[in-house]
Amino acid sequence: MSHPIPRTAAAVAAVALLTGLATPAYADTTAQRQRDFATAAAEFGVPENILLGVSYLESRWDTNAGTPSTSAGYGPMHLTDLREAGVAGTHHDEGTEDARGDDARPAVHPQAGPAAPPPTLQTVDEAARLLKTDARTLRTDPRQNIRGGAALLAKYNTDDNWYNAVARYSGSADQAAARTFADEVFDTIKTGITRTTDDGQQVTLSPTPGLAVPQHAETTPKNVECPRKVTCESVPAPYQELPNNDYGNHDLADRPDSQKIDHIVIHDTEGYWANVLDLVQDPTYVSWHYSIRSADGLIAQHVPTKDVAWHAGNWYVNAKSIGIEHEGFAAKGTWYTEAMYRTSAKLVGHLARKYGIPLDRAHIIGHDNVPGTTPATIAGMHWDPGPYWDWAHYFDLMGAPLGGFGLPGSSLVTIDPDFAKNQPAFTGCDKSGSGTPCTLRGSEAVVLHSEPSESSPLLVDVGLHPKGTPSTMDVADVGSRVATGQRYAVAEVRGDWTAIWYLGQKGWFHNPRNARVAKPAFGWVVTPKPGLATVPVYGRAYPEPEAYPAGVTVQAITPLPYTLSAGQKYSSGGTVGSEYYWATTFDPANHVVVKGKLKYVQIQFGHRIAFVKADDVRIVPAF
Repeated sequence: MSHPIPRTAAAVAAVALLTGLATPAYADTTAQRQRDFATAAAEFGVPENILLGVSYLESRWDTNAGTPSTSAGYGPMHLTDLREAGVAGTHHDEGTEDARGDDARPAVHPQAGPAAPPPTLQTVDEAARLLKTDARTLRTDPRQNIRGGAALLAKYNTDDNWYNAVARYSGSADQAAARTFADEVFDTIKTGITRTTDDGQQVTLSPTPGLAVPQHAETTPKNVECPRKVTCESVPAPYQELPNNDYGNHDLADRPDSQKIDHIVIHDTEGYWANVLDLVQDPTYVSWHYSIRSADGLIAQHVPTKDVAWHAGNWYVNAKSIGIEHEGFAAKGTWYTEAMYRTSAKLVGHLARKYGIPLDRAHIIGHDNVPGTTPATIAGMHWDPGPYWDWAHYFDLMGAPLGGFGLPGSSLVTIDPDFAKNQPAFTGCDKSGSGTPCTLRGSEAVVLHSEPSESSPLLVDVGLHPKGTPSTMDVADVGSRVATGQRYAVAEVRGDWTAIWYLGQKGWFHNPRNARVAKPAFGWVVTPKPGLATVPVYGRAYPEPEAYPAGVTVQAITPLPYTLSAGQKYSSGGTVGSEYYWATTFDPANHVVVKGKLKYVQIQFGHRIAFVKADDVRIVPAF
């Protein structure tokens, strides 16, 4: 059982000696944020380590430049204010991407209804009442934000048990999910952590070994595929016949026996939790395997991993992947909670081990890294989870750090900027194409230029911009942007500038010695075989026509509108066989996995992955 911790300051001090939650003494040089936590803890009778632990699980002690989280939370304590954050729209409404992405069937462009937020996204009001201040102050002043969070924790401690108060702070109506949040907080308190925040504050949560946490009975249903120590529920997506010989909203399969699962695709929902669960239970809508809630990291499974969900806009990728949606809004430039990062990392690590999926950015990809299937579909592909998803932190949580494993001077680099300090000047967070500057804040994305100069134009992506105009700084335009963890072959170095091969061009980024945004890497690169001036690039690894049995429509092997030319090199994600999953009827007995003799190599070609025929290229080690 956890220790019941009284609320009075004197009692807190006494219990702290017994529980290890004592407040350390700070020197005058302690960072301001640390002092703010200590002062607020003493003022409201909250053990300091409890206050620090809750804040870390919400925001990692960051301010995020005053921008709201994906669940309308502000500041280090994630005080929620939906009035200010506003109700977000949804990229699913755009209707531009065929989520299924199978040429053998009509495109699926379902329309989602309005996204209604839950009433729990308004904790700032209660905190303002307790502090006799206003919501704006609590959103914008980190010290007052911390005081507001401490006041709420003290109020929630109705039974002199801080574990229960922490669980309530999660805002979750689901008891098991609230306990998962509290468990993560207390695990963090036990192990301790030190980090520098996004605004340069040094904060330390000292370890408290032996801190007792209540034991809970297993609550995850047996039919749900989830790791231990997280809360999962089953919200099944329907496999259902529809009028006119149609059906929805996924396909039955027998993976990995029928097809190897090669990728896990990270999405954001562009909708609130309740709406997202409604959509995935609609047989006329599309599907994905899991959803993860922002406030507490609750996981809901919708489609068994053996089956194929309609989520990535590319049928080849769908048939070979698991799709995970995260409650959030890339289109609003919001940030993601630590609670969601942690349970997602546990889920992805569990699935990667189960299916032998490498923990790297060639196989754990964003929806924004999924290639278009043909030239006509590229412009409509989605771009979530967006440039504010912290890939480096995410992989650290999985125990698979991304950068820094090559020798100096290597011809292969891993993109690895300092997330907090890397602040590209994106536009359009209010509405794509508006040109309105987004709030400057940390990002995983590095922008490429056509010359080694910040004033030079961005690169041309003829798939996104068919008229040949340069890419833009719009938050949705991924045509001249690389992402943390991706690997690229070095084309040239000039002083503090590095050029990589990208969509058949040299893409330049500033990479000074004292502030590297790319690190040397080990790996393999792909280049055209001697005698080939150019090599076609594909969005799918489909079989040769001769591989298709009678009754199965041959799928075209259509090149994308890019050029991989002699002398260029691209990072290899491994060789894959050619496959096509024929699944056009409700009865899975009629489904066929077509496997060809053709072999492909997955490459990191631009912001998105792509495929080239193995017979067209050489695979050589990067030096």
